[in-house]
Amino acid sequence: MNEIHGLAKNIRALLSGCKYEIDYYQREYKWQTKHVAELLNDLTDKFLDSYDSKHDRAKVEGYGHYFLGSIIISDKNGRKFIIDGQQRLTSLTLLLIYILRNLHDAEQKSQLAPLIFSGKYGTKSFNLNVPEREVCMNAIFNGQIPHENGQPESIANIIGRYRDIQEQFSKEVDAEAMPYFADWLIENVHLVEITAHTDEDAYTIFETMNDRGLSLTPTDMLKGYLLANITNDNQRNQAGDTWKKRIAELNALGKEEDADAIKSWLRSQYAETIRERKRGASPQDFDLIGTEFHRWVRDNETRLGLEGSNTFAKFIDRDFSFYTGHYLMIRNAAETLTPGLECIHYNHQNDFTLQYPLLLAPLRIGDSNKDIQRKLRIVAAYIDILITRRIWNFKAIEYSTMQYAMFLVMREIRAKSASELANLLAKRLEDKTSAPPFSNTDNFRLHGMNGRQIHRILARMTDYVETQSGLASRYSEYIQRSGKKGYEVEHIWADHPELHKDEFDHPNDFDEYRNRIGGLLLLPKTFNASYRDMPYKKKRTHYLKQNLLAQSLHENAYERSPRFKRFVNRSGLNFQPMPVFKKAEMDARQQLYLRLAEQIWDPDRLFEEADA
Repeated sequence: MNEIHGLAKNIRALLSGCKYEIDYYQREYKWQTKHVAELLNDLTDKFLDSYDSKHDRAKVEGYGHYFLGSIIISDKNGRKFIIDGQQRLTSLTLLLIYILRNLHDAEQKSQLAPLIFSGKYGTKSFNLNVPEREVCMNAIFNGQIPHENGQPESIANIIGRYRDIQEQFSKEVDAEAMPYFADWLIENVHLVEITAHTDEDAYTIFETMNDRGLSLTPTDMLKGYLLANITNDNQRNQAGDTWKKRIAELNALGKEEDADAIKSWLRSQYAETIRERKRGASPQDFDLIGTEFHRWVRDNETRLGLEGSNTFAKFIDRDFSFYTGHYLMIRNAAETLTPGLECIHYNHQNDFTLQYPLLLAPLRIGDSNKDIQRKLRIVAAYIDILITRRIWNFKAIEYSTMQYAMFLVMREIRAKSASELANLLAKRLEDKTSAPPFSNTDNFRLHGMNGRQIHRILARMTDYVETQSGLASRYSEYIQRSGKKGYEVEHIWADHPELHKDEFDHPNDFDEYRNRIGGLLLLPKTFNASYRDMPYKKKRTHYLKQNLLAQSLHENAYERSPRFKRFVNRSGLNFQPMPVFKKAEMDARQQLYLRLAEQIWDPDRLFEEADA
């Protein structure tokens, strides 16, 4: 092996004036929402430990530091090829673009830009230099985010993860804090760059780091600790078989699902404390389980009742088996729409990963299957109502914002009966600060960062109207955004403010009204391509070929579908045909959607599930 260099660098030093390339055979960017969410949460938490709005920016130099791991580089005649670390470097580049676009100070922007790209002869090239990503990265940098539809895997993931950063970046790092965070990120976040001069040496380093000792995961270490404390050979063998079988089932579901299952189980049943949201606060149960659950279990033997060989065996054969088994069932319901557990799927589509410990919290060993299903439906419905209300009221639902509040809920509902659950969670929905009612906001609308959320809400509304009118559910169809059979958000008003000068003095006023949810429908992409620019009076007839929510704008819908008419009468919702669609009709439709949302996400659902 030739000479190897390892050098600790902050992000500024790592990315300044340096181009990194990726060989063609390992170019896929595979990070998913949860990976970006964890990175954002770790970074912002560490920054907020030190940040004080009273500080001047020079104080950032003394803030805490954060180590982001190592990257392995093969240096081929001065060209740096990434062997390990492209997932982090790609994600960091996306984060730097987001920060740059949200900074207002021109000087600081000019300092940040060279970490993202360099220019030569009027051409911009990114420091993470992958030619097939150039078009996409340029579009994101310029604020023109492409659609994921039909894109190659890496491009689709890059677009998706940038949208995740937009949606999940901590609201605690506001406009005032952003310049401080930018300084901290590039100066106080470090990686170790390990450089070899051949691919063979670089891969040897990579394999050595992953095959010798470091490959032991927290799951492996917890297993070793628990089994080592079972002195009876038969019990140890049985517990080992239980563990092995369940871990295999979890790993078949996805990477790191074994660790996520154990974290959710331990947090749901045992976490009593969480780090306070103030500078310098220490990690507590909830946080430590998230980062080092194997060590946390060892440090909390007494609390867990681990006091002898039999208790260690029971901890695996009973507790581990019960809670990870139900985690597995919940995760399957999250991925696939499951009758009775639909809300788990809806919450998953909103990237609400905090639902898993919440769902496990009230479950008790010995609960009947009926009680377990009832509890899961109640908690999932509560989460569904909570996050939809927050979205409607332009409130954040990302992990860092919701973590503390959801910990308190988790601790409160632990081991509760179905009726107790319904009462506790319905009372929490009365809190207008954390769960503001839909009526608090009468101008809910589409804006640059909530397109996917609007799409999901319209899919739910459309499906509700149809199923309540006796039709089969088509939610799985409506929620699709990609492919030829995908659906898009349709504006009832074409984008022609000049046609609405009689009611709007300024194009901005027209645009705000046009984007209100009452002026939106969910229609096939093929329809939008053909009819989106057509005047309302001409489009209205074509709506009759679409879903019932679109059809309801035309009087023929009420004549053709007696079941829809019965639903309208039964629900008391003010559906009515609209031969014209002006400002007054938009206002009426906005109120209709608001009342529709109140019916779909009605807290009385919790009591209905408790009595089911």
